[in-house]
Amino acid sequence: GYSRNRKLLTWVGFASEKWQMVWLDSSAAQLMHRIGNELGKDVEIRVNSIDDGENRFIIRTYSDRSLGSWYLYDFTTDKLTLLADVNPQIIPEQMAEMKPVTFPARDGTILHGYLTLPPGRPTQNLPVIINPHGGPRTRNYWGFNAEVQLLANRGYAVLQVNYRGSTGYGREFANAGFGQWGRAIQNDLTDGLDWLIAEGIADPERTGIFGYSFGGYCALAGLAFTPDRYTCGASYGGLADLFAYVDSIPPMWEPYRAMILTMVGDPAKDSLAMDAASPSRHLDFVEAPLLVAHGTRDTRVHIQHARNLVAELDRQGKPVYYLEMENEGHQFMREENRQDFYKTLVGFLNLYMPAEPAEDTQVLP
Repeated sequence: GYSRNRKLLTWVGFASEKWQMVWLDSSAAQLMHRIGNELGKDVEIRVNSIDDGENRFIIRTYSDRSLGSWYLYDFTTDKLTLLADVNPQIIPEQMAEMKPVTFPARDGTILHGYLTLPPGRPTQNLPVIINPHGGPRTRNYWGFNAEVQLLANRGYAVLQVNYRGSTGYGREFANAGFGQWGRAIQNDLTDGLDWLIAEGIADPERTGIFGYSFGGYCALAGLAFTPDRYTCGASYGGLADLFAYVDSIPPMWEPYRAMILTMVGDPAKDSLAMDAASPSRHLDFVEAPLLVAHGTRDTRVHIQHARNLVAELDRQGKPVYYLEMENEGHQFMREENRQDFYKTLVGFLNLYMPAEPAEDTQVLP
């Protein structure tokens, strides 16, 4: 944060388990503490914009159970005014808490992530969804996640792991994911599941893995490379073959080709490792039922990844369900298609790893 009027840095913000602020200016610290005292300790507060005179501020709040609200703060009158709630239909008391967690990987590396438990249920022997993030050069953050809340509302515990290769934990940790698709990255997800089982939180007979984009790849890799760990899996926009992924780099990504080859592998030098890390080349090992969802106009992960994968699983007589969305890209954008996908996902999970609704938990329509 920078004050143009006073020409000085006022704060530095960074994400650890939650958003953190380091104040470099006492007057700015006093102002934000005053606003925070009125809005409460259960929400995170961000300054979205400031007028030229630095007297009026647009404030945004959020939490793990709410998308929050917009406020106007007037410094001259010391008045905080609610402008709008982002989504007043969301009732925070009915949402699930997202808890920061840490656990050791098999090599001793301490991994970070978030665990969301279904409200109104015992915290033991739960059906669990491992939900790897996309990217992989991004990370999970604490805050409201509609997808996670949907799964928790249906009775599932959800673990989001910031596996090696994720950003936000230093360059060494982020670069540790290079060339480790399907290997060290996948091990981190498996170790997260094993930790939940050892803690008694997860029912080892009801374990699923579901992800989008690179997370969809992780779901496929989980079923192909650790078939004994998962009851079922779901891949949304996930890639299945590393060679096909590299070969189909879209023109807009050409400036990043060298970086992608470093992350994924170079077919000219790493063909054996890429073959070993391509789930589509190891479908004989897949035992658990799989749901695949893909858009026909996906330019990041070509539709042929999904079609070839489903065709081969069908040929082998494996239980596979396929949802192909016409005129959708890498992410489904049309509301009716999104609803169809999530209804299908919940129905698929309920079929293979059911979670009986608790009496005091509202099941959303």
